Amino acid sequence: MNLAKFERYPLTFGPTPIEHLPRMTEALGGKVQIYAKRDDCNSGLAMGGNKLRKMEYLVPDIIASNADTLVSIGGVQSNHTRMVAAVAAKLGLKCRLVQESWVPHEDAVYDRVGNILLTRLMGADSRVVEDGFDIGIRQSWEDAIREVEEEGGKPYPIPAGASVHKLGGLGYVGFAEEVRAQEAELGFKFDYVVVCVVTGSTQAGMIVGFAADDRADKVIGIDGSGTPEQTWAQVRDIVTNTAELVELGREVRDDEIVINPDYAYPAYGVPSKETSDAIRFAAQTEAMITDPVYEGKSMQGMMDLVKKGFFPDGSKVLYAHLGGAPALNGYSYTYRNG
Repeated sequence: MNLAKFERYPLTFGPTPIEHLPRMTEALGGKVQIYAKRDDCNSGLAMGGNKLRKMEYLVPDIIASNADTLVSIGGVQSNHTRMVAAVAAKLGLKCRLVQESWVPHEDAVYDRVGNILLTRLMGADSRVVEDGFDIGIRQSWEDAIREVEEEGGKPYPIPAGASVHKLGGLGYVGFAEEVRAQEAELGFKFDYVVVCVVTGSTQAGMIVGFAADDRADKVIGIDGSGTPEQTWAQVRDIVTNTAELVELGREVRDDEIVINPDYAYPAYGVPSKETSDAIRFAAQTEAMITDPVYEGKSMQGMMDLVKKGFFPDGSKVLYAHLGGAPALNGYSYTYRNG
């Protein structure tokens, strides 16, 4: 496998820490040891998060393209568009963002706080449109690209989550390589990695990265999209493309792509009671802040799988914390009493 042949522009502090979560471990019965890899603490750029790992591999291509405007898309409380705005500010580029109404959430401040507030603070031209949730290529995004061209700009298109971008999976191949190096220092290997999946390239990159030592099927994706068939198909495509790019040297089998659809209800970005309980649990056991869109659902999934005995006794489980806490501000009424 050859990730090193791809140029990487540093946007992060370096390898992210892995921490043991003893109070969470104990509260979940003590038979499975819980650890977290803190990709939510990976950068000084606008509160960081998983999208920056991906963007590090896109930036050399952005610079080489001579584009002057990054054009991307996400929901109103998109972590990805916040990170695209951050990268644009860091590189001195303009940024045009389409923020679609992906979440049927009616909090009075939803479209004025959290991710979208930070995005606008960094100077991005952020436009909220009424279109609903879809992880695929969107007409509103293509319209925005064309508008930039018509205005005389040179756009660089970045799809939702940077996921179906040709280089979108590379950052999380790097995550797997980083974990392997940290495992060597720790003196043990993780039995499972738990990660939230929506647009797909975070888990897809991990799958390819861990396929190098035949652990891809131990990457447990917790679906947050509510459209699991579409998400699985998109992960499958990104895995195939990324494995080819990094010269994995073998096909990744369908059974190595594990996505659990049980926790995305009632809809993308809408927390169930169980998701909210998981958010409070992580906050009150370890002061680890998770959000209703991504990390709350993967936390809910991990907790439930531990309780159900999915992980054998003695397992060491690595929870991938991808960031996203700013989105909590958009749910201020839901969590007004904690």
